[in-house]
Amino acid sequence: MASVLGMLEERETASRVRVEGLREEVARLAGALEAAEIELDRRVIAREELVEALAASAAESTAVTGAEAETVSSPAPVPGSIVPPWREGMQVTVLAPDYQRILGVLNERQPADQGPLKAREITVRLGLETTSAKVEGVRSKARRLAERGWLLQETSGAFSVGRRPVAGPDAGSSA
Repeated sequence: MASVLGMLEERETASRVRVEGLREEVARLAGALEAAEIELDRRVIAREELVEALAASAAESTAVTGAEAETVSSPAPVPGSIVPPWREGMQVTVLAPDYQRILGVLNERQPADQGPLKAREITVRLGLETTSAKVEGVRSKARRLAERGWLLQETSGAFSVGRRPVAGPDAGSSA
């Protein structure tokens, strides 16, 4: 019996050591969790402050009158720049060259004579190869123009000339 009792005591001691090790690890993890929670709180506050500052800035910029807006010069668009939501009085020149060319193709057409154009037809009229990549690139840009109110997109996926105001901040920010 002494040997069985000795084995049980050894196991009990090993269990105590393991429990103490786990307690130390729990304490270490609790400290790490507290530090991570503090960092998370700081980041949430920073994001909320930024959103408030951007909203205030957007409200100030929309308060500019139409006359003041005409005198403000906008930087020249560059490829990959953001497509702004269309609004009354906005010129096509605020768009990057690729977007201007797509609008040009659709504006050159007589709407009474022909219906809307599919992305492949726009690609051909732009003088691009009709590879899948080129057609999809044109389709993506035309969709973006439609989402921002610069074009109209038919349910068939074809595009036509037309403008409609779109809400600014919620309109998206992709290029």
